[in-house]
Amino acid sequence: MSDLPYLNGFLNHFETEARPGALPKDQNSPQKPPLGLYPEQVTGTPFTAPRHRNLKSWLYKIQPSVVQGKFEEVGHPTWMSSITPETVCKTPQALRFQPHPLASGNSQKTDFYSSIFTYAFNGSSLSNAGCAVHLFSCNETHPNRFIQNADAEMMIVLETGEARFITEMGILELSPLWIGVIPRGIKFRVELQSPEVRGYVCENFGQPFLIPDLGPIGANGLANPRHFETPVASFEDRQGDFELLTRYQGTVWRAPLKHSPLDTVAWHGNYAPYRYDLRKYNTINSVSFDHPDPSIFTVLTSPSAVPGTANIDFVIFPPRWMVAENTFRPPYYHRNVMNEVMGLIQGHYDAKPTGFKPGGLSIHNCMTGHGPDAESYLKASTSELKPDRYQNTMAFMWESNLAFATTHQALQSKNFETDYFQAWQALPRNFK
Repeated sequence: MSDLPYLNGFLNHFETEARPGALPKDQNSPQKPPLGLYPEQVTGTPFTAPRHRNLKSWLYKIQPSVVQGKFEEVGHPTWMSSITPETVCKTPQALRFQPHPLASGNSQKTDFYSSIFTYAFNGSSLSNAGCAVHLFSCNETHPNRFIQNADAEMMIVLETGEARFITEMGILELSPLWIGVIPRGIKFRVELQSPEVRGYVCENFGQPFLIPDLGPIGANGLANPRHFETPVASFEDRQGDFELLTRYQGTVWRAPLKHSPLDTVAWHGNYAPYRYDLRKYNTINSVSFDHPDPSIFTVLTSPSAVPGTANIDFVIFPPRWMVAENTFRPPYYHRNVMNEVMGLIQGHYDAKPTGFKPGGLSIHNCMTGHGPDAESYLKASTSELKPDRYQNTMAFMWESNLAFATTHQALQSKNFETDYFQAWQALPRNFK
């Protein structure tokens, strides 16, 4: 892996080759590239995007992407992104789901692609805005199946198990507490490194994720650019019967292949997959009084057309010290204009110590009141305020300026909590 010193277009440029001499020395697309390779450019922004946000990479491949069979639409029974009365429910109700079912609970084997199950979404590739949130649980590797998402950038958050996301530009090895991001259009396959893997996926239909500005924080803090890693070039020179499954305008299309599309021998540019270790996040917190807004925990942000308003923020709640004086330390009760989907990777979340579990999900939409359950509130409002190390936890949130619609398939699942609202009903009346 190589460092990502200025994430996504901020003056960064990488070059890597799996075979010495595979990269052209002077031109991106010479008349005769080295080693008989084909040059192919992948662009992640319009050609005329400002230089500091322009994303593109040159790939030098054994076969270019045009060498494939004819596409046919095949669809996907549980990977959804069509907002219709038949597919989703729009509700202001606070929603929560217990852990997504493990693949081992079924008698059949399932791979990453087949196991993707949509819980909520608020946009589409047609609007170039919003996102979709899915969970998956798989227990099988499909070595001849390749995936390409033409609709969205994909962020993967593993909750259990280990997997290798083998991409056109190299390998991302992921395990819990690492995240991986695969740019729109980059082909990949998934190879399990453990018997079972479960995790979360966010499809970002809007602007690519980038590191947020630090403002008054200054030069240091939050996610450090040098901790983001891009893959070193590797390639597959395999021939046989393969399939490419392309996500396109909310459905899936299949094209047959006679070779592995992961045949990039060398590449250079700034449009590439990357990974990040959440344990390296430099948490900023209060050392005097009051509760800072959760924006201080933003790892990556996808900006919208409105300055200061995120298409998606990826926020984490990592281990940290709690030291504020005379202050209610868990998240306060709040209603906000943004819309939140939360997941849990390990441990417990301080506002929901028992009800919210790893592999589960909660949805709190625009202006729906939420905050600590009755148990958390009573404990936090009576505990002695001394320095406390909050550890063995990692919760995260995808926060969007667009309201989430919840899929009927999620609301009909066995892990849907129909009585989540009861979490707050035991709050006493303390007014005197």
